[in-house]
Amino acid sequence: MRKSASTHRPVRPPHSPRRSRPITPRLGTRGQPEESRAAILKAAVAEFAEHGIAGARTDAIARAARVNKALLYYYFEDKDALYEAVLDHVFSGLRARVMPVLASKLPPRQKMLEYLGAYFDYIAANPRFPRVVQAEWMRSGAGSSRMQRVAKEYFRPIFRKLADLLREGIEAEEFRAVNPMDFLPSVVGVIIFYFGAAPLMKTLLKVDPLSVERIRERREFILDFISAALFVR
Repeated sequence: MRKSASTHRPVRPPHSPRRSRPITPRLGTRGQPEESRAAILKAAVAEFAEHGIAGARTDAIARAARVNKALLYYYFEDKDALYEAVLDHVFSGLRARVMPVLASKLPPRQKMLEYLGAYFDYIAANPRFPRVVQAEWMRSGAGSSRMQRVAKEYFRPIFRKLADLLREGIEAEEFRAVNPMDFLPSVVGVIIFYFGAAPLMKTLLKVDPLSVERIRERREFILDFISAALFVR
């Protein structure tokens, strides 16, 4: 009589626990709050620049940011709150760029040139920013609470520093005697308008006004143009 085949199985080594892989949260979840919020703001800048606050669509913003609408509303209560956050994003970045220059101990001429360069470079790096605010502010007017808040938090501190700089340069006889109420809006206009009109210039002139070469040439022109208008030779 044959012995039945042994059913004995070799003893396996004790099961070693699997190494847990780090979980990388998807952008569309709450697991990456800074990245998700930044992506939403970037997409919102593009949408508001193209369509204004009235025409902007939150589903288009969520799609461009690669998040779902529920997550967008988790970070921002509604479209108005998102627009307010975009304004803070735009102007806090500008303030962070130019205020250290205006607070420096540089001589008036050098400080003005540094300020102009910093302001121009910020807008050149973010050419959609002017279009985000212009149409809405022309529509809502100076009486809107939104515009008053932005003016108080961002515009007035910069304006005061610039007015002080102009006064200092005039007293040192380095600047012409200009009125800040006339000169400073003119500076803003000559810098901002170029970027706001860039799409039209590209169509009419058949050149790319935002190319690296054109931006470099425009920057040199701005500094020379404003220097000629302000500096005492």
